[in-house]
Amino acid sequence: MKLPEKFILRYEKIIPEFTLFLKSLEKKRKLSIRINSLKVNKRMMEEILKKYDYESITFYPYAFRLKSERDEFSIGNTLEHFLGYIYVQDIASMIPPIVLEPKKYEKVLDLTAAPGSKTTLISAIMENTGLIVANDINIDRLKALTGNIDRMGCLNVVITNLHGERFGNLFPEYFDKVLLDAPCSSEGTISKNYEVLNHWNELYINKMAKIQKNLIISAFKSLKKDGILVYSTCTFAPEENEGVIDFLLRRYDNALLEEINIPGIKTCEGITEWEGFKNEELKRCVRIYPHYNECEGFFIARIRKLP
Repeated sequence: MKLPEKFILRYEKIIPEFTLFLKSLEKKRKLSIRINSLKVNKRMMEEILKKYDYESITFYPYAFRLKSERDEFSIGNTLEHFLGYIYVQDIASMIPPIVLEPKKYEKVLDLTAAPGSKTTLISAIMENTGLIVANDINIDRLKALTGNIDRMGCLNVVITNLHGERFGNLFPEYFDKVLLDAPCSSEGTISKNYEVLNHWNELYINKMAKIQKNLIISAFKSLKKDGILVYSTCTFAPEENEGVIDFLLRRYDNALLEEINIPGIKTCEGITEWEGFKNEELKRCVRIYPHYNECEGFFIARIRKLP
């Protein structure tokens, strides 16, 4: 795999142990699965797990990393997968809903929800209570979202097909929790999808950052006072990560960036200075790198809306 020279020059300055990082991009990752607690009890889970050589994931009791080499296609063809007992999901992708900490009977917005990996986890954490609005602008991706919600038995989810930028005006201060897993340049998924490099350039990064800033304004406006917004991406670009959070903090005095702790995951602090921003508060964001955790690269920030 040949990375663009600009990619290397850009990230060797901010990613620790960069040589290990580069090696990790060429390494095939072991799959991780999530047992669906909406359909599976403890006895059933034990029976399902007998078929796999696995290790537990600290931050969520229903998450497991498979030790043996398995591919997503073979697991996707199992009866357990078809019945919605298991969901193949990267460990890093499970973290934003955990950081969001949705509670039973709350109203939650998943602003860019397809294909539903995080939506279905939120539903499981909430034990099918309350309300989840799962939105996505892409009508084609709604098919996967609808299919996963139905397969996993999520009964507390309403699907919408709106521009995410509209929610702040349509539902001002309505939701207890908002997850914005923003569309991004997807650099953190290179190890499983080399095609990401075909469209990679800084112009594309800046284009995505503009979209993300509009979405995060809408997300924050739709959040109740004292509510929680979790912003996440699967990319390394500061413009799409800390730059978007800095933009929100400067725009709203009542946006408070909170600390994040994820048991069993090695995280790095957010970048505090880059082209266009300098803010020490951004240390509270977390970066999850593939060479430290055997997962996709991710960025996560947790923001509270002060009264």
